[in-house]
Amino acid sequence: MPRSTHSPRSASSTSPARSKQYAAFGAVALIGAAVAAAWWLGVPDTAEYEARLPRAPVPAAEPTRDSATLLFVGDIMLDRGIDAIMRRRDDWIFPFRRMQPLLREADLLIGNLEGPISDQGTNVGSIYSFRADPRAIEGLVAAGFDILSVANNHIWDYGPDAARDTLTRLGQAGIAPVGGGVDVAEAHAPVMRTINGVRIALLAYTDLLPESRGAADASPAIAYLDPAIVRADIAAARQNADVVIVMLHWGNEYEPHPTAAQRALARVLIAEGATLVIGHHPHVVQDIERVGEGLIAYSLGNFVFDQNFSPETSRAIALRVMLDRGGLAGWQALPIRFTAAFEPYPATTTP
Repeated sequence: MPRSTHSPRSASSTSPARSKQYAAFGAVALIGAAVAAAWWLGVPDTAEYEARLPRAPVPAAEPTRDSATLLFVGDIMLDRGIDAIMRRRDDWIFPFRRMQPLLREADLLIGNLEGPISDQGTNVGSIYSFRADPRAIEGLVAAGFDILSVANNHIWDYGPDAARDTLTRLGQAGIAPVGGGVDVAEAHAPVMRTINGVRIALLAYTDLLPESRGAADASPAIAYLDPAIVRADIAAARQNADVVIVMLHWGNEYEPHPTAAQRALARVLIAEGATLVIGHHPHVVQDIERVGEGLIAYSLGNFVFDQNFSPETSRAIALRVMLDRGGLAGWQALPIRFTAAFEPYPATTTP
């Protein structure tokens, strides 16, 4: 049975402390970004690349006292090679330093936490299991993350104890987890934020874990991607929000385009009331589409990950979105590259 009512996790802000000074979201910027991105993505056919962009640009808009600026980034994995570098340098902020000025501009900074942050649990996954040192939270806080999705295929790598501990540690650090909770009701509850009068609800799901992780008796629980339940959750969230955002950990790794099934589902979610559908998991950038009044970004690629093994995994985007009470007011895809030490940095700067 679809679960359509949940208690939201909420907070409000009418005067965000972070600076919101950056270039206007305008048609000129979008056109320039498209030209640069055609080269950056290595697409040989300009027409093919342009077909991946929205056919009609979002009207030019500037941040106002009645708008909210959100920045979305992709997968954040703080174990393995990233952990080794942070330990060697004794610097738990290191992966985020080059991006800090850009990250701190947003009213809300949102990403996907790829694995638990804990000193508890036992490896129940594979050789590709992740568990970050608890000190790694220092970097997430310094970067300015407000909300992190935990609905992904690695959050359970060290079992329920590590997953539960991660939820606790994030909360203690002032970072709201979305897509996971102590029980299934909390996992499906939207994270609510009010920025300059704009009421925002965020939901997150994955279908890359066993469905039992989102069962009625699961504890902790992860929000499983069941389309009927997601539609019910969107409808419930819309009762108290101007904008509903759905984050999905889905798709096929290293594929440059989403599947037909993903496209169909994303369009359904927009039709059901979501303003944004934001995806991650493939580790590469995929298409961005404007559908009706909504925007779909199928995969943002990596943000912090030790995967510089191909041109595709060595590129990513951050998605800057401006919202008002009417929905989507503007957006910009910001290209990201990585240093040899896996540090993300804006592609418009020199590392």
